[in-house]
Amino acid sequence: MTKTQKFISVLLLVALYAVIFVLEQTLAPSEMLFTVLKKGAIYALVAVSMNLLNGFTGLFSLGQAGFMLIGAYVYGIFTIPIDARASVYQYFDGGVIQFTVPLVVALIMAGTAAALIAALIGLPVLRLKSDYLAIATLGFAEIMRAILQWDKLGPVTNGSNLLRKFPTFNDFNIVTGGKTIYMSTLVPFIIVGVCIFVIVLVINSSYGRVFRAIRDDERAAEAMGVSLFAHKELSFVISSFFAGVGGALLAMYQMTVQASAFKAAMTYEILLIVVIGGLGSVTGSCIGSFLFIAASEWWLRGLDSGSFLGISAPMLFRAGFRKVVFAVIIMAIVLFYRKGLMGANEFSIQGIANFFKKLFTPRKRSAK
Repeated sequence: MTKTQKFISVLLLVALYAVIFVLEQTLAPSEMLFTVLKKGAIYALVAVSMNLLNGFTGLFSLGQAGFMLIGAYVYGIFTIPIDARASVYQYFDGGVIQFTVPLVVALIMAGTAAALIAALIGLPVLRLKSDYLAIATLGFAEIMRAILQWDKLGPVTNGSNLLRKFPTFNDFNIVTGGKTIYMSTLVPFIIVGVCIFVIVLVINSSYGRVFRAIRDDERAAEAMGVSLFAHKELSFVISSFFAGVGGALLAMYQMTVQASAFKAAMTYEILLIVVIGGLGSVTGSCIGSFLFIAASEWWLRGLDSGSFLGISAPMLFRAGFRKVVFAVIIMAIVLFYRKGLMGANEFSIQGIANFFKKLFTPRKRSAK
């Protein structure tokens, strides 16, 4: 990528953040657009972290919801204000942790906790391959969900009860002179952008090249002197770290944390986003996440309420029909875009330029 292309990319990114900031100040905070942007950004981070593992390293893991769960709980536990702990931990005498940490520190702690657990879990499970690895990591996620709801850990995790009253996205809003400057969408976007930027740096580093070598041919990589287990473990830990941060951000978005919400279906949604966007494509995962959230939670909502696109049909457009249509759309994407929307490619200025160049360049007639 040339300096000009890098400059244009940075300019477009700054323009995107500027547009989000302007929209926040002009539209009502209750607009569905902001819900899609917030949740889409969170899912984009988790999808990219999963793509690092599944798409770039070739490890089929289904434990993402478990690591998100760890991150969400660590964030909630260490950010609940001291004066609110008595009401939150009302069944456990106010809990045992009686201090709080700053928000940024809590996010790092959330990712670190998930990474440490991943390092321990990875010792046995990363010696498995393919479906066996997927089953093992899926089992880990379910075990973590059960452990965090265990009443014996209630003084720390609040058992099966909700964790609440911790800082959320709304706390980023700035109230000055009776006027509110809304930042509840922009700041999460910045956090997610920084995290994805770090993942991209890892992918483009020497470690990223080793990850791709392992994905393409393990035996050839090992013959070249690559330590398979060490690099698989590294990829697993990095992916889990950012999944933990994503879990903490999801807790801020939902305003509560409860283990029962982090089911296997959440991992399947993330995996679906990765497949829709394209295995091995960071921008594909980002685009796929926003399309997934927008379609499932915004664009198709009318299908459940009796009216859609001005057409009133209560007998057809009723509860549950949205999921049927959404499933058909997913099937169509998988059938016609078998490698995902982006395949293994990335969205780039050069790619756009080449597309329009081919579009408007007349084809030469073949000589008879």
